[in-house]
Amino acid sequence: MTIDIDRRRLCAAGAALVLALLPQQVRAEGATVKIENFSFTPETLNIKPGTVVTWSNDDDIPHSIVTTNGKLHSRALDTADTFSFTFAEPGTYDYFCGLHPHMKGRIIVAP
Repeated sequence: MTIDIDRRRLCAAGAALVLALLPQQVRAEGATVKIENFSFTPETLNIKPGTVVTWSNDDDIPHSIVTTNGKLHSRALDTADTFSFTFAEPGTYDYFCGLHPHMKGRIIVAP
């Protein structure tokens, strides 16, 4: 009987150790860019890696988000539509509206 109890304790301790070593789920931070009056607000956004950026079209015509490096290209967002993207890698991401190229913005991702 002592062996069974010791075995159970050992198994319980091992399970607790495994759970303690598992990575904890981290809730992603979020940031919002508003699209209105043919502009992105804020025009420049500083974030940390892993941040989810959501663009919200508050304008009365469609807009899209396209990065100059071609890694990001949203569909056309109608009024009240949103588009989200998680920036995992550090760097500077310049973007523009694919339908109105004079509209420009920048995301700076740094630890």
